[in-house]
Amino acid sequence: MKQNITLSIEKELLKKARMLAAKKETSVTRLLTEQLSKLVSDDDQYELAKRRALSILKQGFHLGGRIIAKREDLHERR
Repeated sequence: MKQNITLSIEKELLKKARMLAAKKETSVTRLLTEQLSKLVSDDDQYELAKRRALSILKQGFHLGGRIIAKREDLHERR
């Protein structure tokens, strides 16, 4: 479902946006919609990647080898 919004922007910016839209044979509304969609999509992808990375970090990494001594034994005080 689409919904109209009202924006307040500088006249010069609007003028340049209209020229850009004309050059791309589209409308200012379409330019804004595409840019907002890209921003939201990029943010969604970033959040997903962040959650995945944090999940992997919580699991930890097995770098091979095996533990043959306890930490306390290795660092005992004399």
